[in-house]
Amino acid sequence: MWFDPICPWAWLTSRWLLEVERVRPVDVRFRVMSLSVLNEGRDLPEQYRSLLETGWAPVRICIAVEQRYGQQAVRDLYTALGTRIHVNGEERGTGLYAAALADAGLDPDLVKAAVSTDYDEALRASHNAGMKPVGTDVGTPVIHAPGPVEGEKVAFFGPVVTPAPKGEAAGRLWDGVLLVAGTPGFFELKRSRDQDPIFD
Repeated sequence: MWFDPICPWAWLTSRWLLEVERVRPVDVRFRVMSLSVLNEGRDLPEQYRSLLETGWAPVRICIAVEQRYGQQAVRDLYTALGTRIHVNGEERGTGLYAAALADAGLDPDLVKAAVSTDYDEALRASHNAGMKPVGTDVGTPVIHAPGPVEGEKVAFFGPVVTPAPKGEAAGRLWDGVLLVAGTPGFFELKRSRDQDPIFD
C-alpha cells in the first residue's frame, strides 16, 4: 500500500489492511507516496495548496526511516503518525513528528529530515513506483494486488472506506479486491462519498 501520512482515507485503508492480515494470508507492506509530489504544478485552491506545502515533512521523515531502519519501521512509524494525526487530532509539526518517531522506537533526531531535500530523490522514486502503475489522476491510498497473470500486480486507487472494516468483513472486502484485480480489463468502481472519515 502506498500512503501519505496526511491523508485520512489512506489511514482508514491501512487499518483495514492490518485487519485483513489477521484473517487472510496477506503480508502488507507500507510504501510512501506524496500528495505534495503528485500535485506539483497543479492549479489548486489556496487552502489545499497550503496543506500540501506542509505535507513534505512527514513523507521525508518516512523515507529517512526507511533508509535507516527498513520497511517494518515505516509501518511502525505510520501507525504512530496516523494515531496522533487522525485518531488524536494532534496538530502536525516538529513536536508531533519527533513524538511519533519515539513512539515507534526510532531515533527522534530523524525529525531533521522534515526540512531536508536530501530525501527527495528517494521520495520521488517511491512515489513513482506506487503511482506509475495506477496513473496520476488518483491520489492515495493506492494498493498493488495480485493480477490475472501469475506474478503480475494490478494497481488500484482505494478502496476508500469508512469506518475500516474489522474481522471477517475486512477479509470479504479483500476477497472482492482480489476478484476485480484478477479480472482482465477491469478498471473502476466508484460512487460519491457522503460520509466523513470515521476513526474508531
